[in-house]
Amino acid sequence: MSRKIIIDTDPGQDDAVAILLALASPEELDVLGIVAVAGNVGLAQNAINARKVVELSGRTEIPVYAGCSRPMRRHLVTAEHVHGETGLNGPDLPDPTIPLQAQHGVDYIIETLMNAAPKTITLCTLGPLTNIAMALVKQPAIAERIQEIVMMGGAYFEVGNITPAAEFNIYVDPEAADVVMRCGAPITVLSLDVTHMIQSTPARLKAIKALGNQSGEAVHAMLTFSETFDLEKYGWDGAPLHDPTVIAYLLQPELFDGRHCNVTIETASELTMGMTVADFWHVTGRSYNANWIRSGDADGFYALLTERLARLP
Repeated sequence: MSRKIIIDTDPGQDDAVAILLALASPEELDVLGIVAVAGNVGLAQNAINARKVVELSGRTEIPVYAGCSRPMRRHLVTAEHVHGETGLNGPDLPDPTIPLQAQHGVDYIIETLMNAAPKTITLCTLGPLTNIAMALVKQPAIAERIQEIVMMGGAYFEVGNITPAAEFNIYVDPEAADVVMRCGAPITVLSLDVTHMIQSTPARLKAIKALGNQSGEAVHAMLTFSETFDLEKYGWDGAPLHDPTVIAYLLQPELFDGRHCNVTIETASELTMGMTVADFWHVTGRSYNANWIRSGDADGFYALLTERLARLP
């Protein structure tokens, strides 16, 4: 039986690839809905981008919701310098025709979890954690009903990508991340520690483009655009591919390795705001609250991604 998931996202080229990977895998993943959050760009554009990606996949039955337009306490920080002014620069995707659902995304998350059997829905978070935290604040009872939260966010060994200490998704709304990390639900974290190993090298991008379908062409155009910033910053052969690791972990967890530990979010220091302090070596004695993924099999990941993208239009 396929695993029921809700995708919370701020698309973002890498978010878009993650959504396509999930929608190409219906035997394993039952995508109940997609909820947009402010992050890479503003909420309204992210909601448009999510619907564009759903239409690209051909899975137009998937409902898309809009959640929170700003972090819980802070001014919104966005990343047009990486993703372009639309957040999804690269391919020329048509304006979406499927409607945005009228219900607020936070209410959708709460309602869906409360109406489902306990421990049957996984939350896949690809952006700032504002929607999930607001749902937990509004209805704390959902925490014990979540099967798992699988998130892309944070860094420890690879430190930060938006500041020297913080990864973007956590930095945008550290208070939300703090709420989520303390909620008691099972959590798996795909951080920069692993995503920096999952690099979209020219050979891997060429294989995706060679699929010859619309989705492969679009993913190639997305990643060719978004890689420019990271290639210049890191000087690597390929740019890291972040958010699709969340979906790949659900599909093939054997591609990844990590350990359970305590993860705490810095919410006070100006210098290290949004840092994910992972007690990977178990030196504090604090109770474990997350499965911290440190490494991954890049060849296996791209083999999976390419095979699944080939299934799409």
